Amino acid sequence: MWVLVLFDLPTETRKDRQVATRFRKSLLDDGFSMFQFSIYMRFCASRENADVHARRVKKSLPKHGKVCIMQITDKQFGMIELFHGQKEIEPEKPSQQLELF
Repeated sequence: MWVLVLFDLPTETRKDRQVATRFRKSLLDDGFSMFQFSIYMRFCASRENADVHARRVKKSLPKHGKVCIMQITDKQFGMIELFHGQKEIEPEKPSQQLELF
């Protein structure tokens, strides 16, 4: 499973920028990586694990702005088409993640 967090947060004031930065940092601290500036993604081994990370994101939601949490399967993510300008690029493979029981 992949968890994608898409957001549009206000950045007009210094306080707004601090809140947006804190939210992005919380995503990075939870293992998300930046896909685009306001889209972060994280690979999860199972739906249950994806739900855990979605709940963590919900706990750090800012008061203002829009945030979308989306969960998609690895197969769906594998069908993504990425372009840099008009040149198609290969999506990055997820890093191997070890799980200890």
